[in-house]
Amino acid sequence: MWSIIQAAGWPIWPLIFASVIALALIFERMWSLRQSVVAPSGMVDKVLSEYRRTGLTPELLARTAHQGPLGRVLAAGLANVKSPRPVMKEAVEEVGRIVSHELEQFLTTLGTIAAMAPLLGLFGTVVGMIEIFGSQTSSGSNPILLAHGISVALYNTALGLIVAIPSMIFYRHFRAKVDALILEMEQQAIKLVELAHGERK
Repeated sequence: MWSIIQAAGWPIWPLIFASVIALALIFERMWSLRQSVVAPSGMVDKVLSEYRRTGLTPELLARTAHQGPLGRVLAAGLANVKSPRPVMKEAVEEVGRIVSHELEQFLTTLGTIAAMAPLLGLFGTVVGMIEIFGSQTSSGSNPILLAHGISVALYNTALGLIVAIPSMIFYRHFRAKVDALILEMEQQAIKLVELAHGERK
C-alpha cells in the first residue's frame, strides 16, 4: 500500500483524506438512519395506549421524547394534545422540521466529496502529465521521471473514481432513505393528531 502511495505522489493525499471522511460518514449514517432508531413501527399505538391509561404525565412525555426522532415529534404533539387541532399540528410540524434537518446531517459533505473526488483525481493526472513533459530533455527522455509521471497520473485518476463512485451511491441512497423516513414520520404524526382528536378510530 505504501508503495502505491509513493508511486501516486503527493496529489494522492487529499484523496486519501477525502476517502477516510467519506467512509466515516457512510458508517455513521448507516448507523443513525436505521428504521428501528428513527421511526420504530407501532410507536404511535403504544404512546396513545399509555396516554389513555395514565393520562398526560411528564414521565410519558420524557420517555416518548427519548425514543428517537419520531418520539420527539410525538412528544411535541402530546404536549399540545388538549389544544385545538391546528395548534397541535403546528407544534408537530415545528419539531418535524428540526428532526428532518438532523436526519440530513452530513449528507451535503458526502455529496461534496462525491462531486469533488474526480476533480482531485484530475488534478493528480495533470500533475502527472507535467512530470511526463518534464522528463523530456534535450538529450532524450528520462525513463525514471517518465514512469513516475505516468504512475502519478493513473493512480490519481483511479483513486478519484474509487472514492467518487461509492460516495455518490451512498449519497443518493441516504437521500432516498431520509425522504422515506420523513414521510413515515409525517404519517405517524398525522395519525397521532387524528386519533387524539377523535377523527380516526
